[in-house]
Amino acid sequence: MGHREDLLEGAKRCLREKGYARITARDIVAASGTNLASIGYHYGSKEALLNAALMQTVEEWGEELRTALAAEIAPDTTPVERFVAIWTRMIDSLGEQRPVWAASFESFTQIDRLPEVRAFLTEGLRQARSGMAALFLGVDESTLGEKESHTVGSFYYALLNGVMVQWMIDPESAPSAYDLAEALRTISARMGGEQAPAG
Repeated sequence: MGHREDLLEGAKRCLREKGYARITARDIVAASGTNLASIGYHYGSKEALLNAALMQTVEEWGEELRTALAAEIAPDTTPVERFVAIWTRMIDSLGEQRPVWAASFESFTQIDRLPEVRAFLTEGLRQARSGMAALFLGVDESTLGEKESHTVGSFYYALLNGVMVQWMIDPESAPSAYDLAEALRTISARMGGEQAPAG
């Protein structure tokens, strides 16, 4: 591996061990076996490096989740069964990946003063929406239309972040996959086929 890859792996290790806000450039250098100048040369700033590390970690988590679900979910699974299976796996991973999720929330505080970080996270958000929409709908991502990808993906991404916050603050009362499915059933029944207003 070259210095660029070493820095990325070192930053990922630091994110898991220290969170986002408490990491110094020297921490990354120590974890990667590189030097301070390498950060600026390869990434421009410590924040840009940390966000690259964070996004790659989340992408790897997403890929692991998709692979696991592909093996676990049968083709004839109903939409509700699929919903519960995915959320069960996601919630289980919140405990396993708690430092990563904490770091992701810390990173959001940087976006107003770092336009390049905002651009990076904006692209990551677009990819996350599309990936989540395909995952929950059980379709190939390439078959999704732009509106469907945005609306369905935005819904599930918003739900993921809300669930994540609840599990980080109070795991004892945080919702389970079955709680989420029951909530959707209740909401759908209350709406009773009502059409959404045009957007």
